[in-house]
Amino acid sequence: MSAHHHSSSSFTDAIGVFDSGVGGLSVLRAIRDALPAENLVYVADSGHAPYGDQSEAHITQRTLTVGNWLASAGVKAITVACNTATVVAIRHLREQIDIPVVAIEPAIKPAANKTRSGVVAVLATTQTLQSESVARLCQEHGEGKRILLQACPGWVEAVEMADLDSLRTQALLRQFVEPLISEGADTFVLGCTHYPFLRGALQRIVGEQVALIDPAVAVATELTRRLGNNLLTHAKTLGSTRFFTTGNVAHVQQVVSHLWGDGAIVESMA
Repeated sequence: MSAHHHSSSSFTDAIGVFDSGVGGLSVLRAIRDALPAENLVYVADSGHAPYGDQSEAHITQRTLTVGNWLASAGVKAITVACNTATVVAIRHLREQIDIPVVAIEPAIKPAANKTRSGVVAVLATTQTLQSESVARLCQEHGEGKRILLQACPGWVEAVEMADLDSLRTQALLRQFVEPLISEGADTFVLGCTHYPFLRGALQRIVGEQVALIDPAVAVATELTRRLGNNLLTHAKTLGSTRFFTTGNVAHVQQVVSHLWGDGAIVESMA
């Protein structure tokens, strides 16, 4: 029995989740917590990461490649756990496949509702911040507020190395965050799924009175709603979680074990 046959047969009725790398594990965790009975399949497109600095054409092509791979392997829904892929390519993916596709976008609306100082900082990749969706979200929810858009080069790479709290990473976080604090920002949007892994280090820098907003739970809720009664698994058993990568399996294995837990086994997405 070929590996390909094995993998596709076990995807039937699973939920596919993908990201440019390991950032989407923050979303996978929220989905796992919300839907313990579901089988989950996670793809880290690490062979092509990070998306944040790539062209729109490249990001679209990768999103369609991974999305179609999951769909043809029989998943019942897909969560795009990558803000950059969502804002650039989600509509192309929805045109090509007919299962529910749930996307993540920077949590600008909840941040704008929450801020007391009236200053919101959006932390994300360059590609996400330059997108039409972010411009639209700022326009829709930013009235009477100052919304500061901050690209954070190096953060994704730090998480991809599971380097969450070294002095080097702390310096990298301070470099981008301290100027925003001096501008009066009291609410920060974690607009990239990699960034919640830096939450501990970030919170120490910005202080307890500053809110860090992560949309992962909202994504899990939306996924549950989209699956509806028909597509949800009603089994009482715990679902499985499988991990695939287009990148270096040994390296991704190391990082996933660190960020997810030792039980994770990473396979190669051929």
